[in-house]
Amino acid sequence: MERINKSHPEEFILLGFADRPWLELPLFIILLLTYPMAMVGNIAIILVSTLDSRLHSPMYFFLTNLSFLDMCYTTSIVPQILFHLGRSKKTISYLGCAVQLYFFHIMGGTECLLLAIMSFDRYVAICKPLHYTLIMNRCTCILLVATVWLGGMTYAVSEATVTLHLPLCGHNTLDHLVCEVPVLIKAACGEKGSNELTLSVVFSLTNHSCLILPQIMAQGLLANYVLLFMFFLMLLDQGDTWLIMHP
Repeated sequence: MERINKSHPEEFILLGFADRPWLELPLFIILLLTYPMAMVGNIAIILVSTLDSRLHSPMYFFLTNLSFLDMCYTTSIVPQILFHLGRSKKTISYLGCAVQLYFFHIMGGTECLLLAIMSFDRYVAICKPLHYTLIMNRCTCILLVATVWLGGMTYAVSEATVTLHLPLCGHNTLDHLVCEVPVLIKAACGEKGSNELTLSVVFSLTNHSCLILPQIMAQGLLANYVLLFMFFLMLLDQGDTWLIMHP
């Protein structure tokens, strides 16, 4: 592993598929084809949901936010991967690595929370149809989305900040194509147990602030889908298929 004379190097060398170079071309082709398709699809969803007044409902409001998050999430890593797959020397500056770490985890964490909110929205629409517009009004939807963004940013910033403060002792080689928390912990010097303990402290702190939310929402997600499945079975037994198709 290459060393330099600074605790935090000016740039990182990304090994990527150094041991399997034959994988780079197929991966480059796959990403080159799927990334533009994903971007076009998400942009189309945002435009249609925004311009068509018939789609101004909570479900499409959440879907628009999900499409935006998905665009940001993939853009935080895919262009850089494509750029590096076409080069023999794969490097990223320390500042670029930090920005990518924050951006990637903020978008990923927020997207997970938003998916849980979307499942709750569908649960209310199907199981509480008469109270749906009262419960999921516009102010409530905006508040839920704002809470999701705040929760995702709080968790991601806490985790990424502690990770970036781990001592690297001049190590500037990362066994990956992007900057991620496990990769940086692996590259950190000193006792590995202390590095893992440091990250555990982050988890303990955020469990009482932000991580408690995704834990609750993950359990709620499972419970919601179980209730939805049971409700669908009940409707099918009664022959009421119209309510399923038009919640």
